[in-house]
Amino acid sequence: MPQPDRPLFTTTADALVIADFSPRGPRRRRAPGPYRRLLATPGARAFTIGNLLARLPMGMFGVSAVVMIAGTRGSYALAGAVTATGLAATAVVAPWTARLVDRHGQAKIAVPATLLAALGSVALLLCVRLGAPVWTLFLSYAATATTPNLGGMSRARWAHLLVGDERALHVANSFEQAVDEACFMLGPVLAAFLCTALFPEAGTLTGVALLVTGVLVFAAQRSTEPPAHRHGVSKAPFRAPGIPPLLAVCLAMGAVFGSMEVVTIAFADAQGHRSAAGIVLALQAAGSCAAGLAYGTVRRTGSLEDRYVWCVAAMTALLTLPLLAASVTGSLLALAAALLVAGMATAPTMVTGMALVQRHTPPGRLNEGLTLAVTGLLGGIACGSAAGGWTVEHVSPVAGYGIPVTASAAALMTALAWRPTRPYASP
Repeated sequence: MPQPDRPLFTTTADALVIADFSPRGPRRRRAPGPYRRLLATPGARAFTIGNLLARLPMGMFGVSAVVMIAGTRGSYALAGAVTATGLAATAVVAPWTARLVDRHGQAKIAVPATLLAALGSVALLLCVRLGAPVWTLFLSYAATATTPNLGGMSRARWAHLLVGDERALHVANSFEQAVDEACFMLGPVLAAFLCTALFPEAGTLTGVALLVTGVLVFAAQRSTEPPAHRHGVSKAPFRAPGIPPLLAVCLAMGAVFGSMEVVTIAFADAQGHRSAAGIVLALQAAGSCAAGLAYGTVRRTGSLEDRYVWCVAAMTALLTLPLLAASVTGSLLALAAALLVAGMATAPTMVTGMALVQRHTPPGRLNEGLTLAVTGLLGGIACGSAAGGWTVEHVSPVAGYGIPVTASAAALMTALAWRPTRPYASP
């Protein structure tokens, strides 16, 4: 019996019944979002999980070391000096580690380098626990400088997997920057909780376990590993056209991050809420994380170089908000809101900057090029921390918020003066 192609209306004792016999087509499924498509790339989820586990401790080790050393030796000055030594050692060693990764492959270099760094963290723990001489603390923490640039290795894998797909690579870079922000937002909170709720060494031990496990899982994913370039003749990234100005911008941006952290802690302390400084800084990272994920979904216009200038300009403009909030209101709550908004320019700027570094890095030297950018950031963080600390001590915490604005303005002037040359490859 053929079915009617229109709804059939009938009635029962007290109800109207509508029967629709028309054929039903398949349900429309919503197209997967850009990040879901990204993680659907064969092998991507496996190496991403390992990389996430390994990168979370990057935000834990510094806080854990400070709490552990200050709690045992009773000196924040000593704790700060030890962590600063580790930062300086990383700036020197990391590019060499990255060069070895490019030449011999991620798995062959990352695993032993990570194990050596883990031994350095464990040695620091034992030296603190057993009351060893002060110089052993510096030596132990300096050994952690061999930790490979995990974010750079992950970006190198995406560049290898998504070669020729500029749109997908932009999404991948946005995802990686959001991961960086999330790790540096959650890592210190987790470390502080472990060190205070359990015992002072808990943060370091947990960080070592996560780092080693994550790197082993990451390195085991050989199908997505970029090929090694043992016999490459490309010049060093630092000498490549376009890289030095980008590193100068990274140095200035690092000064923004370093000064902002020190000044915010001092401002919160002056308001009698030092313990809230971590939460306030976490809001800045949260704003950056959210903006990074959103940036990966927007349709881009204009050249990469033009977008970089606009991003740095937006970052400079938004960094005036914390200065205004601190000077006009003097309220920590208003400062927190200003930092949340100001942080939204960070991730898009970093995503675009890292894309430019990838574009201008010579073939076969991508890990080294990305690590040089991170080294520039680390150097800037050290300079910014020193400048922010001096301003806070000799002028005022409010005046300290002028340091991030000045550093960002310097980054903008450098970006504007830069005249890009022909890149080695498209991002």
